[in-house]
Amino acid sequence: MDRLLHVSAAICLLLITMVLISVRRSHIRVEYSVTWLAAAGAMLALSLSRPAVEYIRRLFALPDTPLAVFLLGSAVFLVVFFRFTLIISRLRDDNIALAQRVAILEYHLRALTHHES
Repeated sequence: MDRLLHVSAAICLLLITMVLISVRRSHIRVEYSVTWLAAAGAMLALSLSRPAVEYIRRLFALPDTPLAVFLLGSAVFLVVFFRFTLIISRLRDDNIALAQRVAILEYHLRALTHHES
């Protein structure tokens, strides 16, 4: 069990390092990196706190502690993915609205050029 928690902690530290490097190189925006850092930090804290994992295992009546770690990791990253789904949906709506505004501007520009000729 301790090996699983150590591996989980190492993966979280790797994720935190990757996010920080990506922010430094401008591959990811800071506001998105905060979500990844918070998720990795939460998982790191849980990985380093065996009593917290055991409490959650008992709370949900899970048979194995590794199953509790997997459940917690899945829950944290589901929240991250849901947040990014909301962001992507908003960006898609904004993109459609922007395309419509560009089409209206093109229509008015063509109307002006035809009116002048």
